[in-house]
Amino acid sequence: MLAYLGVSKLDRMSTLAIQQMSLEEKLRAMEELWESLSKDAARLQSPGWHGDALRETEQRYEAGQEQPIDWADAKQELRKRDK
Repeated sequence: MLAYLGVSKLDRMSTLAIQQMSLEEKLRAMEELWESLSKDAARLQSPGWHGDALRETEQRYEAGQEQPIDWADAKQELRKRDK
């Protein structure tokens, strides 16, 4: 994953440095990265398939085939899939 993000271009942050960070430090770094990225939101474009997936989900919802679930439940379900 880090290679995909162009880690070789990150002069001051190595994979090892990230692995050695505490959970709190990692979360703080993620928040700072997100804040920086969100300032350039106009430059960020979702891939076309995101819109397709949203339209498909909306169609399933309107047809009664899809039901919304609580975010906490959704995260729990996603964590089960990851194992």
